[in-house]
Amino acid sequence: MDHSPITPDTLGADLRALRRARGLTLQDMADRLGRSVGWVSQVERDLSAPSITDLRHMASILDVAVSTLFGQAPAPASEAGHIVRANARRPIGSRASGLVEALLSPDLTDDFEVVHSTFAPHSSIGEVVTRPTQEVGYIVSGQLDLVISGTRFALNPGDSFRIRGEPFEWINPYDTPAVVIWVIAPPVY
Repeated sequence: MDHSPITPDTLGADLRALRRARGLTLQDMADRLGRSVGWVSQVERDLSAPSITDLRHMASILDVAVSTLFGQAPAPASEAGHIVRANARRPIGSRASGLVEALLSPDLTDDFEVVHSTFAPHSSIGEVVTRPTQEVGYIVSGQLDLVISGTRFALNPGDSFRIRGEPFEWINPYDTPAVVIWVIAPPVY
């Protein structure tokens, strides 16, 4: 087993934001990890570095891909926390088949996150999702169907949408990918 530490610049803050977004306390996280509250707190404050094994367990508890926690390219010091270059986007998301997502925000520490989502042709989420969030999206290219509270909407480039804690699902029944900029508050990834 690999026990070498991982220390990306925003790991602690991102872990804290994800934990809070899931409604978990430090004690909840510590109990699930079999670690002390103090250790979890130190990791969240970047005073202690978790091993890859720890990160895998944390990602599982938070229901995110491990790459979400450290998948971005390092930014030059003058850009860190402000600029995300196209080739340095962090892969994130639900890992749903047919969906590729990347974080456009520098990290997960804001009250919202901005996500670049690409929906493959003839793909769908395959389930209805309800999240305690407010979400707004903008269709950049392609077409995407959204079902919000049982009503189906066909969206085209330039269209936008809002979801406020309502049940929804996405479907791309079309022959081309759909690219959507999606803003979610609070962050869920």
